Amino acid sequence: MQTCCQFFCSSNSISERALINALAAAGISALSSDRGEQKPIILFFDKFDDGLCERVQELSDSGTERVFAIASSEVALTNADTWTLLHAGASEVFVWNHSADPAAEIACRIERWAAVDELLESPVVQTTLVGQSPVWKKMLRRIVELAHFTNTTILILGESGTGKELVARLIHTLDSRIKKSEFVVLDCATIVPELSGSEFFGHERGAFTSAVHSRDGAFSLADKGTLFLDEIGELPLPLQAQLLRAIQERTYKRVGGNTWYSADFRLVCATNRDLFEGVKLGEFRHDLYYRIATWIVRLPPLRDRRSDILPLARHFLRQLRPEAEPLDFDHSVREYLITREYPGNVRELWQVIARIVDRHVGPGSITVGDIPEDDRPVNGESGTWLDESFEQAIRQALSSGAKLKEIGRATEETAVRIAVDDEQGNLQRAAARLGVTDRALQMRRASARRSSL
Repeated sequence: MQTCCQFFCSSNSISERALINALAAAGISALSSDRGEQKPIILFFDKFDDGLCERVQELSDSGTERVFAIASSEVALTNADTWTLLHAGASEVFVWNHSADPAAEIACRIERWAAVDELLESPVVQTTLVGQSPVWKKMLRRIVELAHFTNTTILILGESGTGKELVARLIHTLDSRIKKSEFVVLDCATIVPELSGSEFFGHERGAFTSAVHSRDGAFSLADKGTLFLDEIGELPLPLQAQLLRAIQERTYKRVGGNTWYSADFRLVCATNRDLFEGVKLGEFRHDLYYRIATWIVRLPPLRDRRSDILPLARHFLRQLRPEAEPLDFDHSVREYLITREYPGNVRELWQVIARIVDRHVGPGSITVGDIPEDDRPVNGESGTWLDESFEQAIRQALSSGAKLKEIGRATEETAVRIAVDDEQGNLQRAAARLGVTDRALQMRRASARRSSL
């Protein structure tokens, strides 16, 4: 398999050509250093210093791009150096002479990255979980890799409305098992304790007064498929104990029966509770927690991925008007959507767009008059961008060692990228939003591209 990567070198003294030739023989070929290609980046280096960390930060673009940092044989990296590079944004750090066949090892990892990113860009992912913000893209990569390349148990954590069931369904869809069965949902918040055994394991005819027929439970229905236990944090302790043994052994008996059955399923759980805190408080069994938390996926709230608000809003607009002519939001509505608070997260954004669509008439853009009265800002004031999330981002940058000049440059580049994305590539409208001329915006973008090379 031939995989393309972008190659960068932090020093002219490194024997870059020899390493590139070795990688080419292993199936990793060089691509022109054009970051628009969205290919994995291989960065060769022969010394560790602050300049290298800054280079990794630039190339990784806040973790959006994958950077494989490869040290030449002359570099003596300490453990602290390795962690520093990872914190700077590197996806992998590799010392060339620490392996008997370094090119083959690197090729295997690059191929996995390429396979994950190919799935990430597939329609089934892009139309299910919309967004390109760095925090969202990093999370999606983890979900795609776990779903397709493993059969592991996954615990999905996130506030209400962040899309936990959508993620669970996507995990099932991407599961690579050949003879995959059904996706079975069991809402733990609705289980009546007296009927829990029947819900989990099924029952035999006559097992209790109303059991006029035998019934399969969730474990049986999910055999060879995926069992999704939604709101597992709502299970009372007695039911947690009942569930634990069946999860451990993958065996169960129907209520009123004596026959043991086996079930082979992938287990995915979700909750908006802090289960680890629940373990410390004695509200959730520690043994069950460690059974279901082999991998944990934390879904970010919408306030932490504001650059995804407009893409999501446009996606919902298309969903709600599938047969109609494409619509867009005018400038004031876009600003309103971006600055509005969403306690209900993505679900609340969908509801807002649905109410706006209900009011809109005609082929023109959606305007502020389409926003229902109850949804409008009080006294015409929208949210401020100088909020806690902005301060938190600056605090994180400072904690990572970023200097004022670097923070300013990154802020400017991010603002330009978001404005261009929000205006769907229209530089004139993006420049107007940024308060600069079209020419100035073009020069800033060209300068940013040159500095990345």
